Amino acid sequence: MAIGIDQLVIALIMAVVGVVVGYLLRKQVVESKVAEAETLAARILQEAKKEAETKHREVELEAKELALQAKADLERETKSRHQEIEIAQRHLGQKEETLDRSREQLERRNRELDSLVTDLGNREQAASVKETQCAQLMEDAQRQLERIAGLTAAEGKKILLQNLEQEARIESMALFKRIEDETRATAGEKAKEILAIAVDKCSQEFVMESTVSVVDLPSEEMKGRIIGREGRNIRAFERATGIDVIVDDTPEAVILSGFDPIRRAIAKEALQRLITDGRIHPARIEEVVEKVKGEIDEDIKKTGERAALELGISGIHPELMRLVGRLKYRTSYSQNQLIHTNEVTQLAGVIAAELGLDVKVAKRAGLLHDIGKSADVNMEGTHVSISAELAKKYGERPKVVNAIAAHHEDVEITCLEAVVLQIADTLSAARPGARRELLESYVKRLEGLERIANSFAGVSKTYAIQAGREVRIIVESGEVSDVQAYQLARDIAKRIEEELQYPGHIKVTVIRETRAVEYAK
Repeated sequence: MAIGIDQLVIALIMAVVGVVVGYLLRKQVVESKVAEAETLAARILQEAKKEAETKHREVELEAKELALQAKADLERETKSRHQEIEIAQRHLGQKEETLDRSREQLERRNRELDSLVTDLGNREQAASVKETQCAQLMEDAQRQLERIAGLTAAEGKKILLQNLEQEARIESMALFKRIEDETRATAGEKAKEILAIAVDKCSQEFVMESTVSVVDLPSEEMKGRIIGREGRNIRAFERATGIDVIVDDTPEAVILSGFDPIRRAIAKEALQRLITDGRIHPARIEEVVEKVKGEIDEDIKKTGERAALELGISGIHPELMRLVGRLKYRTSYSQNQLIHTNEVTQLAGVIAAELGLDVKVAKRAGLLHDIGKSADVNMEGTHVSISAELAKKYGERPKVVNAIAAHHEDVEITCLEAVVLQIADTLSAARPGARRELLESYVKRLEGLERIANSFAGVSKTYAIQAGREVRIIVESGEVSDVQAYQLARDIAKRIEEELQYPGHIKVTVIRETRAVEYAK
């Protein structure tokens, strides 16, 4: 038991000793670490001080550099400002000098103006005195002239004005003639060139048409078949076509008569088909006529489209195209209207191109200018007004409408393309062989020319020559002077333009002859 206690005590002592030793060792270790930490902290603190000193020196250097830079910039800016101020001062000095000179000039001009005003006042005063003197002299002269001439001032003034008016008329006519001659000399060649180009480009065939069509028969026996039993076939044909069939003594031929060329074309084609087929009876006639009508309608449509395509015109309304196609079957003075329309369109395009105008407007107006001739007969008005109305209705441009409406001078011209259309229309109608007039209208035109010319004072004789293309007027030499002859020719030409309708142009020639006659006794 004692041994156990001793061991326990020893163990306790050893434990205490171990604790004390451990504590001492731990304390030593901690003190050692503390010492190291203090050493490290001192070193770090020293290094931080060194680094702070370095940074401080660097900051001081940078501050000094910035201060030096700012000082340099300030000096440069100050120097620049000084230079600008010096320049501004120099400019200001120059402006002051200029102002001084201007002030001196102004003062000098004011002095001159004052002098002029004074001089002008003196002159006005002198002029007033002279005016008074002139008025007195004029009164004295007038009284003396009235006493010498035996006329009052009003009578003298009237005679003077009459003489001046007569002299002015003579001078104006002489001036007009000179200007006209100069214009003709310069413009004639150019006009001929343009017209020659236009005509050369548009030359084509001409086909003469009338109000009758002739259908050849294979034999005389066919006439009987066309007439039919008790005339049933011919009556059915006339009823279906609206065309009169003339069966006379003409060998192997019948004549189709009617004023509607489309109906006449339908009748001719239908009759030729019936003759070729050989089956001629009322039912067959109606069948063939209806078929031909449809084909003609289709041909009218295609003809209008083909005409526009060949002329290089697009965007035309289908109804207008149909009216253009109908012109194929229309004539005017025996001139085919479609051929005439094509000629006018090509001529208008060429002339417009030569003059630098709108070619498209001129050609569209040329294509549509006579569609009123192919319109329905129930439309009222002239073919010109109907054509313009239709063009406006179907959306054509105002220039095109005006050109169409003015191509016979029915309305005022608002564009040069209208003048071009007038020229082209006249060229197509006036070329030799284009149109054939009736004898009655020809005689009336000649009588109208002579009537208009004889209505003027001083005209002794009038002769219409060159198929009505020229009228020669002989005047009394004692009543009409040379200068008045030019005025008379112009007045007669203007009257002819206003009162007569004719293709092309009419030349008016006034002849004044002076004869001296004496008899030897």
